[in-house]
Amino acid sequence: MLLLTAPLSFLHSTRSLPHAKPSPSPSPPRPLPFLHPNSRHLRRPNSKVVRGVRFDGPVIETSQVTDAGDGDLVIETCLTRNLTPALTLQQGLERIKEAVEELKLNPPSTSTGILRFQVAVPPCAKALSWFCCQPEQSAVYPLFFISKEAENLSYKSLYVNETRGVFGIGASIYFTPSNCSSIKRIISNESASVIAYGFMDINYDLESSCMKHEAGSYYFFVPQIELHEHEGSSMLAATIGWSESSLCTFEEAVSSYELTLNQVICHICSRTKKFHTMSVISTLRKLNLPADRIVSKVHMNMLLAGGKNILADIMALKQAPSSSQFCVRFSPTTAVANKMLDHASKMCFSVQDCGNINTVWASLIIEECSRLGLMYFCVAPGSRSSPLAVAASTHPLITCIVCYDERSLAFHAVGYGRGSGKPAVVITSSGTAVSNLFPAVVEASQDFVPLLLLTADRPTELQDTGANQAINQVNHFGSFVRFFFSLPAPTDQISARMVLTTLDSAVHWATSSPCGPAHINCAFREPLENSPRKWMLSCLKGLNLWMSNSEPFTKYIQVQQAHVSNDGCGGMSEILNLIKESNKGLLLIGAIHSEDEMWAAFLLAKHLQWPVTADILSGLRLRKFLTSFPEVDNDLLFIDHLDHALLSDSVRNEINIDVIIQIGSRITSKRIAKMLEDCSPCSYIMVDKHPFRHDPSHIVTHRVHNNIFEFADYVLKAEIPHLSKEWTTYLQMLNATVESELSFQICAQHSLTEPQVAYLISEALSAESALFIGNSMAIRDADMYGRGWSQCTSSTAVTNSKPNLTCQMIRVAGNRGASGIDGLLSTAVGFAVGCNKRVVCIIGDVSFLHDTNGLAIVNQRTLRKPMTIIVINNHGGAIFSLLPLADRVEPRILDQYFYTSHNVSIRELCAAHGVMHLHTKTRLDLEDALLESQHGGIDCVIEVESCIDTNASFHSTLRKFACQAADQVITPSSQDPIVDGISLCRVQRMEYSLYRMSLCAPHTMVSADGGATSFYREGFILTLYFEDGSFGFGEVAPLDICKENLLDVEEQLRFLIHMMKGADISCCPPLLRGSFSSWIQSNLGILPCTLFPSVRCGLEMAILNAIATRQGSDLLGILNPQKAGDTSELASTVQICALVDSNGTPAQVAESIATLVEEGFTAVKIKVARCGSPLQDAAVIQEVRNKVGYHIKIRADANRKWTYEEAIQFGSLVKDCDLQYIEEPVRCEEDIIKFCKESGLPVALDETIDSIGEHPLIKLSKYTHSGIVAVVIKPSVVGGFENAAIIAQWAQQHQKLAVVSAAFESSLALSAYIQFSCYLDQKNSENCALMNYPASSSIAHGLGTYRWLEEDVTARPLKINRNPRSGFVEASVADADRVLRQFQFNGNIIHKSFTGEDVCIYRLPLDSKGISFSIKVWEIGQRNDDNVLVFLHGFLGTGEDWIAIMKALSGCGRCISIDLPGHGGTKIQNHALKDVLQASGLSVEDVADILGKVIARITPRKVTLVGYSMGARIALYMALRLPEKVKGAIIISGSPGLTDEVARKIRRADDDSRARFLVAYGLKLFLDTWYTGELWNSLREHPHFHQIVADRLHHGDVQSLAKVLSSLSVGRQVPLWEDLKHCRTPLLLIVGEKDKKFKKIAQDMSLVIGSANGKLTGDDGVPNDLCEIVEISDCGHAAHLENPLPVVRALRRFVTKLN
Repeated sequence: MLLLTAPLSFLHSTRSLPHAKPSPSPSPPRPLPFLHPNSRHLRRPNSKVVRGVRFDGPVIETSQVTDAGDGDLVIETCLTRNLTPALTLQQGLERIKEAVEELKLNPPSTSTGILRFQVAVPPCAKALSWFCCQPEQSAVYPLFFISKEAENLSYKSLYVNETRGVFGIGASIYFTPSNCSSIKRIISNESASVIAYGFMDINYDLESSCMKHEAGSYYFFVPQIELHEHEGSSMLAATIGWSESSLCTFEEAVSSYELTLNQVICHICSRTKKFHTMSVISTLRKLNLPADRIVSKVHMNMLLAGGKNILADIMALKQAPSSSQFCVRFSPTTAVANKMLDHASKMCFSVQDCGNINTVWASLIIEECSRLGLMYFCVAPGSRSSPLAVAASTHPLITCIVCYDERSLAFHAVGYGRGSGKPAVVITSSGTAVSNLFPAVVEASQDFVPLLLLTADRPTELQDTGANQAINQVNHFGSFVRFFFSLPAPTDQISARMVLTTLDSAVHWATSSPCGPAHINCAFREPLENSPRKWMLSCLKGLNLWMSNSEPFTKYIQVQQAHVSNDGCGGMSEILNLIKESNKGLLLIGAIHSEDEMWAAFLLAKHLQWPVTADILSGLRLRKFLTSFPEVDNDLLFIDHLDHALLSDSVRNEINIDVIIQIGSRITSKRIAKMLEDCSPCSYIMVDKHPFRHDPSHIVTHRVHNNIFEFADYVLKAEIPHLSKEWTTYLQMLNATVESELSFQICAQHSLTEPQVAYLISEALSAESALFIGNSMAIRDADMYGRGWSQCTSSTAVTNSKPNLTCQMIRVAGNRGASGIDGLLSTAVGFAVGCNKRVVCIIGDVSFLHDTNGLAIVNQRTLRKPMTIIVINNHGGAIFSLLPLADRVEPRILDQYFYTSHNVSIRELCAAHGVMHLHTKTRLDLEDALLESQHGGIDCVIEVESCIDTNASFHSTLRKFACQAADQVITPSSQDPIVDGISLCRVQRMEYSLYRMSLCAPHTMVSADGGATSFYREGFILTLYFEDGSFGFGEVAPLDICKENLLDVEEQLRFLIHMMKGADISCCPPLLRGSFSSWIQSNLGILPCTLFPSVRCGLEMAILNAIATRQGSDLLGILNPQKAGDTSELASTVQICALVDSNGTPAQVAESIATLVEEGFTAVKIKVARCGSPLQDAAVIQEVRNKVGYHIKIRADANRKWTYEEAIQFGSLVKDCDLQYIEEPVRCEEDIIKFCKESGLPVALDETIDSIGEHPLIKLSKYTHSGIVAVVIKPSVVGGFENAAIIAQWAQQHQKLAVVSAAFESSLALSAYIQFSCYLDQKNSENCALMNYPASSSIAHGLGTYRWLEEDVTARPLKINRNPRSGFVEASVADADRVLRQFQFNGNIIHKSFTGEDVCIYRLPLDSKGISFSIKVWEIGQRNDDNVLVFLHGFLGTGEDWIAIMKALSGCGRCISIDLPGHGGTKIQNHALKDVLQASGLSVEDVADILGKVIARITPRKVTLVGYSMGARIALYMALRLPEKVKGAIIISGSPGLTDEVARKIRRADDDSRARFLVAYGLKLFLDTWYTGELWNSLREHPHFHQIVADRLHHGDVQSLAKVLSSLSVGRQVPLWEDLKHCRTPLLLIVGEKDKKFKKIAQDMSLVIGSANGKLTGDDGVPNDLCEIVEISDCGHAAHLENPLPVVRALRRFVTKLN
């Protein structure tokens, strides 16, 4: 918070401001450095110092608040409006200008206020250039630039790197200390990301514009306009403040802002980087600001929620974030700077020290380079080039790097040009040193990278004479350079102006489109050192003006072209018509070289809403979403895996594009390039700024020779019709299917593979990172298998400040001009210098070895951040193994002449160069190495061990499975309703019925109770109805051993019945590829992991069956559409494994199994470890094997009952019994592999995978051992068909059996399992055929539990019997389909049915303290008073917030929620007294009194209160002060209040400010501001966040709502901490895992509760009987909205305990 004293003083630039001299004093202040003293025009009569609203400080001192009364403390809340992201900085300013113009038409009604407009703009660094673009005679002050860099802070870094920072101008608010007023004003720190910039221990006099050092003083200000640059994003903001009490109206404040805005619009930096450095140097030289030793830091205090707003001493702000690199212009005569241009006084060019003409020319060349903005020089050692090298190395602004290898050096320069967009300068000696530059010159030319070559040469008289190191260097690089000039040897007979104009021309050609290398050949005669030789000053004639300033000799001025849209009816109009008429369009984004171009491509993609295929070099391929739910952004449809989808013939035939827009020239994928060719003839629009024909297939029909900004600007202004829904749906399904398959295959692979490296690299990248990719396999793997991540962890801008920006781009570069493998490491290092990011470089081993001299450049670490270099070491050239020649050339030749196999030690190479090396062989190794390197401060080489043959084999596997997955995608029917690109079914309703069916024996999941004579299985049957009349059934059969029970399950079912109504479900197969998890999270708004496994299984079953019914198919046809209608044996039956308990003697068990064999069972599972010792179980197995022979498969199941020793004993006795496998032989998971190795017995996993969680592949990766031969999958235990399918697919991938097992469910579930088992068998056969594995024998699935069913839920049960054709006991897929299609309830076993319940809404009229209220009440549940739960919402909520939770709990109590006074439908009936209420407000005590009367009207008994936030405070008050009415209380994110009086006073003022804000600006703007606070970070990530906020708009009485906000402020509530000590009412404290503040409050409460009664707990670990804390995972403050199911469970258990 910020403090100021009233009256506020305004001094805006609309008024003339005299610059008075400082008043005399005994010790006059020493003014800080002035601007350039020689400038005669710095003081401008109409220059204005914009002061703004005066505050006292960026934080509050405790003493100031303590002494202030309530009326003396006033808080101003800043209203922030986020505008639509802008294509350019200029458009961002226009957006703000338009918003303010709109505001002027409807100005605020308040007499004081602060408004802020924010717009996201392109992310490239512009703040410094914008600062330097401001006129020397600025009309507005202050203006400043502050660097945000933390490393390499020097004036040189400003010119070499992309320096990000903050530019600001004007002061909307300023802060200086004052004790002249009793009224303190504060800016709320919870409303906007406002930053105050300023100085500590500095007294700044605004009247005189003088500064002096004064301990304890300070000066801070908030600029009127600022550009704040973050990694990956930039935010442009304008802040306007006004106060009529300070004689500054809103109109005057706007007028002041407009003056500032007009200046920055007229003086805006160019979008291109060509002249940025020039303007920076020129401006800073004119300022002539040496570093000031008094002002060495600019402090940046962010006014954000959660920040400290109370300090005992304001000097503690010295610890706040600060920058030591800055320049601030306070007035026409006052400025301060640090580390900006420390050698300004030495910047004037002089030739006084030049001993000879060689030195003169060399100095002129280097100086002109610096004036042209070329500050990074790459110098190769050499004698002939020594004049240039010495001049460069001694120039104060130039940074030099040296390398003995000219080839590596030149590639390093190319990398710098790629990263910075500016040319690096290469200096070499003559001879082959020049020739070594050729590969880099070719790369720069082919890929349009600016580069300047200064090559030394022998003079003309030594050419063609055999002179040493003399070759013909004229036009040495031929057509690969944009410019060539051979300078004569230096002489004073030629004007030096010729040297300068040659440099100017060369740089112009190198930096003009098409950019590329320029070559100046520089001949030098001896002496090459600075030996004195007479030379004539006359050669410098005409350079006086040049020497007196800092400008280049020749400035190339480019006249702005007419706007691209001004072309009448042709050109762009034709293209726009093609775009509008497209039905099957595709946006293809190729290589993009700058972040601003990436930004433009992203905005274009959002506007077009076309499918987007982004190349790896586009920066959009490895995007990072700013939300956990990227699928909810319907404006973006990225098709990341089109390359592998095109392996499918059906996909290639289906794709028929009519319009292609390609941004950028180069595409990595050959398959995509071939697809584009196959789509011809179609309209193919290529957009690129170079004129070259990049069209190898000759299919481009429209070539837009312009930059992407102009093209995007034109398209963004047009209304673009939507494409065909069938087209976008098909591509979306195709991409999701292939992505899921590739993800599975990569993650399921237990060894570290090269595709997995590409997959994992994305995780290591952030907005602060960039990626450089080598050629050959590295870039192809990244393009095929790299992926964007859904949760951005960037520490940059706050997500909620950019609500219209859904993802951040990751900059990616590579040498794709000529696509060679030479110089890649050196290029990557140069790229790191140029882009000023933490670069991750990934290259192959041969590429690394090709450029090991690049390690010498790595080791220099000049002006760059640490790098991570990943070397994929497969000991050769792996790409050749993927080419057709690999199948046609014998291995010896491949190995020697193509793979070039080697055994070079990369570790030793790194050690020789002093570079850190890490070696990795596993995924975990790589993850650890990436983490270590990213958090370390040094460069690191990570070597990833790989193998050529293994890599080739895995790539083949990926291609096969991707093709298979793509083949399964079918084109959606045009008859299906399609919403946002998805074919959908809408749920009408869902019902459930409770069944209890008899079993003929106890099920084998638990040990039998010897005294029991009746056995039952209980569960629920779900019925799901679609709106079109289709329906399906599912079974939910919980098991106690899985920590589920009927009551818990029924709660979730009641919750789902409410949430499912009206939900949309994708009805397009294929399913089971993450679609259910995604749907549950995004559509239902609940975390999939919070559903009980049996509930999720039943829900998926019902949905799948309903979709099957809707499409006239069976469940199998939905799961595997390609096999629909298959009548083969594999598709028609499923073999069944019999289940036998081992109770009885070995002979008895053997006899019973023999009977089963006679019935036709081919496999039997025997339950062991039930009783007795392993010896007895072994005897049973031995007897059975002897009885039935070896043609019957025997399985044993120990259910984790044995110790390791017991299991080994059993194994030693049955090793010759040919067990197919033993399930879970040991108790401890860690002993499973050990048992496999020691016993040699085949093992199956069962319980191990039962609790496998949401990421099964991570856990399964531990069990790839060949001794584990099977996994036994119970869909109702592992969480449904989707999880079961993933586990089964993993098993099949590793050639293990996937056995489906029932958990004693009815015929309904068994029928679904039969079809699911058949589906898995079909997939296994497909996989075996695909991978050329031996055909697997039929699997007997564990569905023999049907023999336990004495009753069934259906009147026509499933029939499982002996198949007369095979002679085996099998289940018929057709009969299973019959059961599912013709399901009829057996009414004898249905105990109850539930179809949902209506909410009873009514009003209770009552009086309280003379005021009549009409209380709106929501009621659900049992009509009795035994168990009444009363729910109290938080501020802005209503009783409706609780409906889903109330419906879940309605089975165990009477649930009532209330619209609290001021909220929702609760009204004040007596309007005559309404003004009284508005004046006095309602305290917590008043609301408690009202609620007490409501409760008395509802029930005569005690109730259980459930309160959230504000409602939690009320509930806690009633529990402590009205215990006669409260049985217990559940406090969700609640507080007993504030005890510190200063904090209470500030909170009162803060809530009063919010209330005024609510009344002044309305509910909509209030909500926009309210939910930007840090408290709601987690809620903002919820997929239903926007709907939750929209529901808050239903409050009709804003005045009453505002009054409640003020009167119920936690600052006005009486603290209840003392009451807690005497508490006797049981309390449940619920907090969100991510809500650190309220977690701490809950912990503090638990230590206090009941302490006066001798029940203090916590420190001694003894449980507190009165208090329990439940932490809800994966949520924040609004736990009941963000993760409701765990809250429901906690509530019910607490209520049960109370009763």
